[in-house]
Amino acid sequence: MTSPLTRRRVLSLAWPVILAQAATATPGVVDTAVMGRAGNATDLAAVAVAAVTFSFVYWAFGFLRMATTGLTARAVGAGEADEVRALLQRGLLSGLALGLAIQLLFPAWRAAAIAGFQASAGVEAEAATYMAARVWGAPAALMGFAINGWLLGTGRTRGLLLFQVVLNLGNALLDAAFVGLLGWGAAGIGAGTAIAEWLALAVGLWLVRSGLRRAPRLLDRARLRALFQANMDILVRTLALLGAFAWFVNAGASLGDAEAAGNQVLLQLIAVSAFVLDAFAFIAEKETGEAVGARDPDRLRAAVWRTSELALAAGLLFSVGFWVLGDPIIRAFITDPDARAVALGFLPWCAAVPLLGVPAWQLDGIFLGATRGKALRNAAVVATCAYIALDLLLTEHGNTGVWWAFVAMYVLRALTLLPGLPGLWRSVRPEAEAR
Repeated sequence: MTSPLTRRRVLSLAWPVILAQAATATPGVVDTAVMGRAGNATDLAAVAVAAVTFSFVYWAFGFLRMATTGLTARAVGAGEADEVRALLQRGLLSGLALGLAIQLLFPAWRAAAIAGFQASAGVEAEAATYMAARVWGAPAALMGFAINGWLLGTGRTRGLLLFQVVLNLGNALLDAAFVGLLGWGAAGIGAGTAIAEWLALAVGLWLVRSGLRRAPRLLDRARLRALFQANMDILVRTLALLGAFAWFVNAGASLGDAEAAGNQVLLQLIAVSAFVLDAFAFIAEKETGEAVGARDPDRLRAAVWRTSELALAAGLLFSVGFWVLGDPIIRAFITDPDARAVALGFLPWCAAVPLLGVPAWQLDGIFLGATRGKALRNAAVVATCAYIALDLLLTEHGNTGVWWAFVAMYVLRALTLLPGLPGLWRSVRPEAEAR
């Protein structure tokens, strides 16, 4: 019998994920810090444009992590050991194939991505060198998504931490060597990240070696069809949300290099808080998946409330921390005076996001764990369209309008997911199985 999900149990599961998520966010922070200290506003804006492009491409395939976590947790809850192994192997094979496709199509999507940003010629040139180096890590990065999802779905959160520490440490050391010592600029940032992704994959395969044993129903048509449907729904959801973040970066870039660079630093602070607070959403994802697989309504209720109350408390701490420590952090990160002024001026907007974003992040985790892909897809599309419309309405207010719309997006994401909760509750009640 499964023990009750207490706050202590949530924290015991969450602390390795919190550290792992902090490590996940840190490469972007390290990239920004290295360029902020070693380069100028153009260099920093180039890393911003190129990094958000890779985020768009890679996170578009985030279903490799998300679907693997939810489906694995459900298989664990239902006691299907063979399917647990099969899900890992399907994810690894999918990641390898998609990573190779990204490399093959690189010239086309790089040209389209750079053309889509309203950045200066100098920013575009530097961004292109970053992307050319970073793309060599694509297969490793996407296979790593599957490993992350499987480790989380099976509750092996300490393995997840080790995987991310290797990625983060490798990225930081290589960035420092390639940019700080060799002066390779944006290309050095991209190369360091790509090499670190391959190092992390090697460690990840060792961590999941127990899941690489023979899986009898690896190519079962019904299960592959279910995986494909879950992946497509999550793909649309992820593309919609990435479109919103790309819109935000482009909105700042269209105002000038200083706005693009200042907003990028604030976005990295938000990324750190989002990644860390996502730890509670990940635990909600795992516990929700197992509760749905076991058809246990009490366990589902505990998964939602125990993880969410701790996430809200942590979100409040982040918001207060940004208010108190944001100024010295920004001054340490940026030497360009114009970019620094933008970041300091819009710090209060940045500080509001960790607390306002918690409901959206938690609901994402709950619906991912329950494999409610259609609800996630529809909510993300509606929220992104509403955000873009709001940003266009506020264009005349410059960067203030950009931040008004961006902060509102998190509220919109939560409001569009809330209507799906009653159906989730009903699906695990005993009478639902009888019908």
